[in-house]
Amino acid sequence: MDDLLSRHRRVMPAWMPVYYDEPIELVTGKGSRVTDSNGKIYLDFFGGVLTNSLGYDLPEVREAIERQLRTGIMHTSTLYLIRAQVELAEKIARLSGIPDARVFFTNSGTEANEAALQVATNNRGGNSILAVRNSYHGRTAATIAVTGNRAWSASALSPFNVSYLHSGDRLRGLFKGMSDERYLEAAEEDLREVLATTTAGPVACLIAEPIQGVGGFTHGPDGLLAVWKRVLDEHGILLVSDEVQTGWGRTGAHFWGYQAHGVTPDLLTFAKGVGNGMALAGVVGRAGVLESVQGISFSTFGGNPLATAAGNAVLDYILEHDLQENAARTGAIILDGLRALSSPIVAEVRGRGLMIGVELTSAAATTAVFESCKRDGLLIGKGGLYGTTLRMGPPLNLTEAEAREGLEILTSALHEHGTVSG
Repeated sequence: MDDLLSRHRRVMPAWMPVYYDEPIELVTGKGSRVTDSNGKIYLDFFGGVLTNSLGYDLPEVREAIERQLRTGIMHTSTLYLIRAQVELAEKIARLSGIPDARVFFTNSGTEANEAALQVATNNRGGNSILAVRNSYHGRTAATIAVTGNRAWSASALSPFNVSYLHSGDRLRGLFKGMSDERYLEAAEEDLREVLATTTAGPVACLIAEPIQGVGGFTHGPDGLLAVWKRVLDEHGILLVSDEVQTGWGRTGAHFWGYQAHGVTPDLLTFAKGVGNGMALAGVVGRAGVLESVQGISFSTFGGNPLATAAGNAVLDYILEHDLQENAARTGAIILDGLRALSSPIVAEVRGRGLMIGVELTSAAATTAVFESCKRDGLLIGKGGLYGTTLRMGPPLNLTEAEAREGLEILTSALHEHGTVSG
C-alpha cells in the first residue's frame, strides 16, 4: 500500500486528496461492505460520495451490465437510437414531476449542471445567475463560478455575473437562530434585495441544492424553494434544482429533494446514485425550456448503452423495493440515535433519510472521529465549509442491523474524542 501511495503522489496532482492518515485501497465489495488490500472489511456509510446507491455487487445491476457487454456494444453515440437510453429517459421524465419533460444525459453532475446553465442562459438571453452561499455544483469553469464554497472555488474567473443568496446554515451567519417562519421571510427579503441591487440584465436562473451536499448537508426550512420561486416567477427567472445528491429517494420523505418545498423546478439535474458507480447524469426540463438551446449539441458518452443499461436496473430496483421508504426507516435509526447522544463536541445533527451530517465543534475533533471510525471498520465522509462536518450517505438498501452497527461505531468514536478541541 505504501508503494501505491507513493506512486499515486508521483503522478496525481497534490490538490486531489485521498482520505486518511494511512490511505486505503478498496479491492472488493459486497452489499454495504468493502474490503481493502490488507483484507480489512469496512461497513461503508459514504458509498463513493453518495454514488453507490445500491452498494456493491448487486446481482440485478451486474447482470444488466453483463448483458450489454455481451452485445459487444458499449458505445454508439447519440447519433443512433439507444433503446436503454430512451427507456431510462421515459422513466426519469415520468418521475421528475416536470410536465412535458425532456431529458439530456451527461456523464457527471458537473456536466449536468453545466448543461442546465447553458439551457437557462439560452432561454433567458442573459448570463446573470443566482446561486446560494455554501453551495457546490461542480469543477468546470461555469460550475465553479456558481459554487458558493471558497474551498472548492479554484478560480475567480467566471463566464457569468453571479449573485449569491444566504444559505441554509442555521449555526452561523445572518440567519442564525431564526425560526422557520422568520427564516422564510428573511430569505424572501434577501432575494428581492439581491435582484434589486447586484444583478445586471436578464437573470437566467437560480441554481440551488435542496440540501447542500459538500456544504455539510445544511438546508433551509421546508418551503424555501417555493418562497424563492414565487419571487423568481415575478421576473421570469428559472429555478434549477441540483438533485445530484438528493435524488432517487435518498431523503426518505420524497423521491426528489425539491418535493419537500411544494414547488416544481423548471430544470432538475441528477447524477451519482442512478448509475451506482457507472458514469451517468443529466438534466430534465420542460420541453419549452430544454429545447431553447441555440445550436446543435450532444454528449459523446452521456447516456451510452452500458451506463443506461445499469441506470435502468438501478432505478427499477429502487422503485420495486421501495428504497425511499427504507431510507426513511434506516435513516431514522441513525438520526434518532445521534440526536439522543450527549457529546460536548457535537454542535448539530442534521439531515433527512440516508443523507446525514454531524457538525462538530472543531476540525481537529472531526478528523479524530473520522480516523477512529475507519480504525473500527466504518467508512464515512467529511466536509462542510469549515471542514467540521461528518457526512454519511449509506446505500439506500442498508439494513436496520447495519444502521445500528454503524451508529454504534460512530457514537463510540464521538465518546472517545469528546474532549478534542480545535
